[in-house]
Amino acid sequence: MEAIRTCIGCRAQAPRAELIRLVRVENRVEIDSSKTLPGRGAWLHASQTCLDKAVNRRAIGRALRVSKEIETSKLREQADWLMDK
Repeated sequence: MEAIRTCIGCRAQAPRAELIRLVRVENRVEIDSSKTLPGRGAWLHASQTCLDKAVNRRAIGRALRVSKEIETSKLREQADWLMDK
């Protein structure tokens, strides 16, 4: 049985294979393409809508338990090739 995770953008549950994993590296967020990097992760559907919702709600910082503002501009650049349009 595959693990179920919750998307931090739309809050819908989905199998782990359908989501991308985000991790914090210093004060920025990166995509964990291998889904194996150490540390706390946050899960997100590979859609621009879910990314926008997560950023607007500041859900990424909360999910990764970061108290200060987290840099997401690089994440948007990284995610462009993964996201559906």
